[in-house]
Amino acid sequence: MTTTAVNNNSSGGAVSDAISGNGAMQDMFTKLLVAQIRNQDPMSPQDPAAMVTQLTQMSQMEALQKLNEQGAANASMLSSLQMMSLGSQVGSTVQAQVEQIHLGKQAVQTGFVLQSSASPATLVLTDAYGAERRVSLGNLGVGSHDYRLDPQALGLAEGDYRVRIENEAQQAMPLEVVAELTSVRLTGNGTALLSLSGLADVLPGAITAFKGRMATTNS
Repeated sequence: MTTTAVNNNSSGGAVSDAISGNGAMQDMFTKLLVAQIRNQDPMSPQDPAAMVTQLTQMSQMEALQKLNEQGAANASMLSSLQMMSLGSQVGSTVQAQVEQIHLGKQAVQTGFVLQSSASPATLVLTDAYGAERRVSLGNLGVGSHDYRLDPQALGLAEGDYRVRIENEAQQAMPLEVVAELTSVRLTGNGTALLSLSGLADVLPGAITAFKGRMATTNS
């Protein structure tokens, strides 16, 4: 019986030497495994198959930890590349879907896509107080359409408005604005946020087209 106990302790030391030193998580796992081996009943030693299973689980845990670390590193690299790519577009004209825009005195070039004809299509603007203004755009067919949104002509006060396009069945479609990309910045969670000429801030996924920089003429 004494010999068995010595063998168990010797096995515990061998296991500890084999799997220790692989990080905090593995170290904790190792301590638990060694404690289990050292405190087992000498008359009923640990099943070797169970030990192999536990070692396999530790190996899998280590692989998952490394995979998570690699995924985080890749995400950080992709975020940096995206910032560099978007930053190079600052000053160019883009087209982006918006749910809300800030209207001042200047007219805004907008656009939208109809998947089916609308009789009529309606631009719906809702101000910060919940008041809704509906602007009929006439009967329009399938495809892309442009609309010059002139706040002064429509008698709209300066402020923030939620915007959408509706058909005669009041099915909503997103409105797009055409504006200059004036800045790109990172939010607290690492997401890029694009500013469009003071009209709106959008995520990169909202961009539907890059239209390049406007040509300048020398006087």
